Amino acid sequence: MEARDPELKKELDATLHARKELGEEYESALVDSFLEKVEQRLDGTLDRRVRRHLAEQQVVVARGSSRPGEVAEGNFGERFGFAIISLILAIPLSAIAVVNGGRIGLVVAWLGIVGVNAVHAAHGVPWRRDRRDARKSDWDA
Repeated sequence: MEARDPELKKELDATLHARKELGEEYESALVDSFLEKVEQRLDGTLDRRVRRHLAEQQVVVARGSSRPGEVAEGNFGERFGFAIISLILAIPLSAIAVVNGGRIGLVVAWLGIVGVNAVHAAHGVPWRRDRRDARKSDWDA
């Protein structure tokens, strides 16, 4: 398997090597340290992506090929923010799940994370919105 981030792979290798040398009593501190580095890397990557997306939106609006209302209409910011928060929270949740439940705990935690994101994503799907709007109008009649 090819490493996507060689520096992070080096950090993981160093953490695993340190765990072998120091023993299990330092495992929690080593895992916390590694997860903090992963979180910092994730924050940096997400930050760059958000800035790039906002710059692209500004260019589209500045060129006049889209109205400003069209950019905000899809609630991209809300959906993207929810995804970022769930990914950031997934890091400590994964660590807790692995420590307490092993691989099964990790799978259960990620099924929960994916489920919450799926429900949130489905909540904003246009066809679902149309059905909700139709139900509201039925009640109004």
